[in-house]
Amino acid sequence: MADHQFTEGKKPASHNKYAISCTVLASMTSILMGYDIGVMSGAALYIKEELRITDVQLEIMSGMINLCALVGSAMAGKTSDLVGRRYTMVIAGAIFFAGALFMGFAPNYALLVFGRFVAGVGIGFALVIAPVYAAEVAPSSSRGFLTSFPEVFINLGILLGYVSNVAFSKLPLHLGWRFMLGIGAIPSAFLAVVVVAMPESPRWLVMQGRLGEAKRVLGKTSDSPQEADQRLADIKDAAGIASECQDDVVKVNAHRSHGEGVWRELLISPTPTVRHVLIAVLSINFFQQASGIDAVVLYSPRIFETAGIKTAEQKLLATVAVGVVKTLAILVATFFLDKVGRRPLLLSSHGGMVVSLLLLASGLTVVDHHMKDNVPQWAIVVCVATVLFYVAFFSIGSGPIVWVYGTEVWPLRLRAQGASLAVALNRVTSGIIGMTFLSLAHALTTGGAFFLFAGITTFSFILYYLILPETLGKSLEETASLFGSLTGWKAAAKELEMKNKAEKGPQV
Repeated sequence: MADHQFTEGKKPASHNKYAISCTVLASMTSILMGYDIGVMSGAALYIKEELRITDVQLEIMSGMINLCALVGSAMAGKTSDLVGRRYTMVIAGAIFFAGALFMGFAPNYALLVFGRFVAGVGIGFALVIAPVYAAEVAPSSSRGFLTSFPEVFINLGILLGYVSNVAFSKLPLHLGWRFMLGIGAIPSAFLAVVVVAMPESPRWLVMQGRLGEAKRVLGKTSDSPQEADQRLADIKDAAGIASECQDDVVKVNAHRSHGEGVWRELLISPTPTVRHVLIAVLSINFFQQASGIDAVVLYSPRIFETAGIKTAEQKLLATVAVGVVKTLAILVATFFLDKVGRRPLLLSSHGGMVVSLLLLASGLTVVDHHMKDNVPQWAIVVCVATVLFYVAFFSIGSGPIVWVYGTEVWPLRLRAQGASLAVALNRVTSGIIGMTFLSLAHALTTGGAFFLFAGITTFSFILYYLILPETLGKSLEETASLFGSLTGWKAAAKELEMKNKAEKGPQV
């Protein structure tokens, strides 16, 4: 028996409020990344003007924070296994706080880049630990809803960054962009303090042998006492602790509790199940960014300028519209993850993104073939509308499901460091896109760059259809049983067939 069986077949009366509170606080660390991405899109206009930097320097400055996040994400898995999920969030907030101050007070390009390096390390920590904590606290009945919260706060951060651009754009040139970047220190300081009040992850507590504390946390974050008991039994089994053990504290193998030997199990000698999980999680993390989302978010003012929107104010307002649509779409998605499932939303998301990218690329190509003062109005409308449709389709599937799926499918012992590896790939891909998009657009034209993203996204749709099984309704300890063969579509078809038979009932 697994914990999902206590809720399967009936809708819970309401989401567990304590689990929601814990997940909201943890996921707020993701606002740091969103704010930085959003605010840099507008701040870059003023930084380039004051510091007189080239497009290549602008690319490096804008995109490097994602490569720097690689350092934080690489360290976060091991750190969270050693000190716990909660204190790893404190570390994330403290590092970003320092980076934001460096950026806000930077007198020149070199110190600005250094501040972005420091902030990037903090972002790397936050991106790994927030979804891991959310997945480990949430009951299976609402795990998709709760584990999508990090993406909700990334989008909220992006929107706040866009609003900050508009709010501080009227300040003198040397102050405006510094306020835009430096004010990010305020939420990071707040988060570093409030997460101390959160409970520790019950799965991490079990890995440390602190069963009594884990049982108390599970009692508050489960839908029923029976589910809490079953979740504890499943976690103990996954951690190699006898299910009949009733002690509050037990001695555990330090090799298992501190995550030693995990990299060998992940990369050198993985089982068929772990290999399938690894391919699936790395794929969704790579293609989330290779679809070009950061090119749109980071460089939306440049894209709108290419599309024919001229004034800085109009470009910033159009960018705010992107943030609003992106945030509304992710809020809608959170309520469908535990109803529709991960696989249908992800496939629908990527299908919509392909169509949007093709239309955007076509519109930009039309604009590019006209004189700047003779651009057809319909082409401008198409470009703006398809940018909005693209970010909406991204946010209903690809955005949240990377964090949901990428944490719930790992075996317990591999979860933190497996998520760390996946986020590292996510940030490297994002960094490469951010640091090369302007050069790519110069080489292929902006429309050509988006035709390339459309081709990459089409390939990801086919791959997802073939290898990703559905995890809706499964406990964290059960999901590993879905993997082992790279035929996700067969597993999904078989599950759908069994569901249809159950709904029809026995045949007379």
